Amino acid sequence: MHRTFATLLIGLALSATACAQDTAYRAEGQQIPPPNCMNLHHAWEGPAVICPPNIHEQWLADIQHWRAERRIRVGFDPTRYQMAALQWTQSSFIQPQMMVQDRYFYDPITHHYTVDRYLDDLEKRYGGIDAVLVWATYPNMGIDSRNQLEMVESMPGGIEGVRQMVADFHRRGVRVLFPMMMWDEGTNAPQQHWPEAVAALMKQIGADGINGDTQDGVPLDFSLAAEKIGHPLAFEPEDSPSDEALAWNVMTWGQYNFPFIPMVDRFKWLETRHMVNISDRWNTDKTDDLQYAFFNGVGWESWENIWGIWNGITPRDAEATRRVAAIERAIAPFLISPGWEPLYPMHNYGIYASRWPLGQETAWTIVNRTGYDTSGPQMDVPIIPGMRYFDLYHGVELKPVPHNARSLLSFPVEAHGYGAVLATPGAPSAAIKSVLQTMASMTAKPLASSSHQWIVLPQQIVNIPPAPSPVQPPADMIRIPGGEFNFRVQGTEIEGGDEPGVDVQYPWEDSPRRFHEHSMVIQPFFIDKYPVTNAQFKQFLDATHYKPADSGNFLRDWKSGNYPEDWADRPVTWVSIEDARAYAKWAGKRLPHEWEWQMAAEGTDGREYPWGNQWQPVNVPLPDKGRTMRGPDSVDAHPQGASPYGVMDMVGNVWQWTEEFTDEHTRAAILRGGEYYQPQGSIWYFPPAFGNHEHSKLLLMAPSYDRSGGIGFRCVRDAQ
Repeated sequence: MHRTFATLLIGLALSATACAQDTAYRAEGQQIPPPNCMNLHHAWEGPAVICPPNIHEQWLADIQHWRAERRIRVGFDPTRYQMAALQWTQSSFIQPQMMVQDRYFYDPITHHYTVDRYLDDLEKRYGGIDAVLVWATYPNMGIDSRNQLEMVESMPGGIEGVRQMVADFHRRGVRVLFPMMMWDEGTNAPQQHWPEAVAALMKQIGADGINGDTQDGVPLDFSLAAEKIGHPLAFEPEDSPSDEALAWNVMTWGQYNFPFIPMVDRFKWLETRHMVNISDRWNTDKTDDLQYAFFNGVGWESWENIWGIWNGITPRDAEATRRVAAIERAIAPFLISPGWEPLYPMHNYGIYASRWPLGQETAWTIVNRTGYDTSGPQMDVPIIPGMRYFDLYHGVELKPVPHNARSLLSFPVEAHGYGAVLATPGAPSAAIKSVLQTMASMTAKPLASSSHQWIVLPQQIVNIPPAPSPVQPPADMIRIPGGEFNFRVQGTEIEGGDEPGVDVQYPWEDSPRRFHEHSMVIQPFFIDKYPVTNAQFKQFLDATHYKPADSGNFLRDWKSGNYPEDWADRPVTWVSIEDARAYAKWAGKRLPHEWEWQMAAEGTDGREYPWGNQWQPVNVPLPDKGRTMRGPDSVDAHPQGASPYGVMDMVGNVWQWTEEFTDEHTRAAILRGGEYYQPQGSIWYFPPAFGNHEHSKLLLMAPSYDRSGGIGFRCVRDAQ
């Protein structure tokens, strides 16, 4: 027993020794903390901690030793950072995640990608971007069995259209990434192993990289698959990879904590050529993001369209982005220096800097974490004959003042602001002269002169023109008497909580929000007893010869102009909201307002489901939880699921088109009723909404992309 205890003590001692050999400043996830003595200590936290005079040198030596040891421990191979095809990542500082539904990106009227319009807007607002993450999947994925690759292929123009869109970005010097979701294991299985399938599609469309959604490191197989077919890709996992995976994940998202003193990015420290894009999408104040990026010499995910929820950058943050990006682009070769020295000693409290040596020159990136302006002496540097110093941020030359065998540099840094200094022997280069001129003009006004107020983006509901009242009650329609109705509904968005901007904004509301309740008077109307069937839609086609301008995925289940055998009475699917409106107009009808649909389903007693307050599986189709869709049930297959008015098949067979909402950047439709198809394996698939008091919001891009095997429709007519 004593021998066992002694052995345990020895083991613990060896373990402690191993940890001590690794570092005395252990990384907190993706970030390396500063010396604790640098933090402000309050009286209730115990005696004040005073930093020894050489603490910076000790801390720097420790984390340099940790870096050298870690690279040995993980067998770090820097080969991919030397590949010409991937070196663009090392200066890719500003990268938005862009929803394909953004109205600045695609025009469904002209059926053209509008890449120039999208980029011009970003250049005007915050100085432009270096790369773009084109998001074509979540939150729509799972509305049917299309997998993540098929969602990209469903974009307007198919593969050729997407390839041209990527080329348009390249023409403007912007690299293009797409996302990859390994949680997508409930929809169609790819025909190849995932690494080969992803690599093949990215080569087809000419993309430059992949963002690994929810991945803590993209596996090496994906890099090898891309390189095998001669199209290397930059892989950027969302979450922290292992130190070993740093060798093939040349980019990373940074989802940081933001204490007062900036922390050092673990992966940037291990390999200074590694690019991090800080992602902090829900925060409405981007100061922390931009300051941590500037301090670490990395980039920022300038993400505004979050699943159709607009979190726009404030004017102050936009101007700060313009300035930070301009400096980082100008000194990009410095920001991959293996001699990076974070937390370079500064004179004023709350001013933090990184030193970036490159040959005979040196750059410093500086942030002011305090809420007040500082000026006067900020830092000291060695006295080097012939060395000149420039305030890159303000675009002026600095005059060093000798002090205690060193030189003092004085310059202002505004509250929550930025600074940058360049040391260069002799006259600056032509490129630096240009940057100085640009920054002098750009910083003529302080950041404080730009508004930092965040404003929610308003939405409008798309008008539904009335349909003429019939002389006689229409066949297969049911009259809803209308009257007073308490319209109560909530959105099913997976993310966003109850923040302003989530879900939609009805005409009686002053902003989009998830939860809605409104007392209203609904006029009488007729509603289709059943959803529109394949046979009915075939009559429309035969009568009108309707052919949509964007025909991608139109009636995808049909063959040679006919629906499958025994599908006559099943709901028609793979029709866009535009297709549904065309049918309704031909039939002398219209699509329902959402509150009309809900009144027809709910009646006047506020019930939870069309048939009552308890879920009854027998009242709806059997859920399809496979990777392919079997097709919906016939519209009359579940008569026990009728609403109080006798309206059938409202829930659980196919989603049904109702309202459309727009804002400056996004179009979206409200779907009601839920569907039979329920892909398994992830919470991130398109959320269901079977209850009378919930709806789901489908982001709209173009008919080819919006059509789905899970969406049908029914129509209404106004009644006298």
